[in-house]
Amino acid sequence: MAKVAVIVTDLVEDAEFSDPVAALQEAGHEVVTIGFEKGTTVKGKHGLAIPIDEGIADVKPTDFDALFIPGGFSPDQLRADERFVDFVRYYMLSDKIVGAICHGPQIMIQTGLVKGRTLTAYKTVQPDLYYAGATIKDEPVVIDGQLITSRTPDDIPALNEALLKALAK
Repeated sequence: MAKVAVIVTDLVEDAEFSDPVAALQEAGHEVVTIGFEKGTTVKGKHGLAIPIDEGIADVKPTDFDALFIPGGFSPDQLRADERFVDFVRYYMLSDKIVGAICHGPQIMIQTGLVKGRTLTAYKTVQPDLYYAGATIKDEPVVIDGQLITSRTPDDIPALNEALLKALAK
């Protein structure tokens, strides 16, 4: 089973965190939440309390088999911190699974590595990805190599299925 890093902070979209995390855990994967500081609790947009297992300063991307980035306002905040950008960059350059939904791909823009990749995201993020050089598809799930992206909470079942299938390989 995989050890999956989930980067998250306040104002994450609750269902885009809780549903994929539950699916990963039910399938037997270990999920580790990574935030600004270990031992804190972040709050989702709708009040979900999420305990942070590890601080970004205390982990290395090589400690994990995969990365998941939920949406909401969380990724926009995380991309202002170069430590999170570097963490995501590592996965974008590796063959390890990277999953992201809604606004999650925003942090990928900061890595400088979306050019030539095919992705999807929430409709307001799609133009940003396009202007950064990505090919955009408006589909529930887009898979480009190890990169799995999705658009909205309505797409969570398709995202979960794609993530679990990729991690089973």
